[in-house]
Amino acid sequence: KNLPELPDGAEGWFAIPKWEKIAPTYNAAVGEVLKMIHKTRGAKFQFKNRFSKSTPPLRQATKTIHAFRKLGDEQKDYDILVVPAQFGIRHRGRSARRARKVFASNEFGLDTFAISIMILTHPERLMDYSDLGVICSDKLDVFHITGGSFPDALYFKFIDMLRFDSVCVAGGGYSYKDRDRIGSASGFLL
Repeated sequence: KNLPELPDGAEGWFAIPKWEKIAPTYNAAVGEVLKMIHKTRGAKFQFKNRFSKSTPPLRQATKTIHAFRKLGDEQKDYDILVVPAQFGIRHRGRSARRARKVFASNEFGLDTFAISIMILTHPERLMDYSDLGVICSDKLDVFHITGGSFPDALYFKFIDMLRFDSVCVAGGGYSYKDRDRIGSASGFLL
């Protein structure tokens, strides 16, 4: 009722809980929400998590951490933040790396936790092959796995079912024919 006008580029207001209210670590919170997505998709619209044996070690983007901290400070008495955001259409067809470079000054990439919550609260999204896939701003922290770092982008996409997976962005990432079917989700500061 008392929300200001949406910032340019946002498609709506989204309710995103603070991950700290779900689990003690970011990765554990992501794991909990991915389990909820799996439970809610049912038999017809299954969910395939490439990392189903354990939550992958994720590294949030610094800009995303700072943006959610600022939103938390502005909405300090609440466990659920109201965030102006878009589900990927604004950066449709751009690689994850390119989208990050062209973000507006008040725009930040949404991480796996935020996008997972948005998928839970908007179950009509990502239910068909023609639905736009969503790129997350955080990356696999493969440094802890291999001792090196590879620039992987995490994404949610409906192929034959909803899938959570990653793609290497070093070589541009997605094939040409798939580029128009995916975009980076982002939030906005007021």
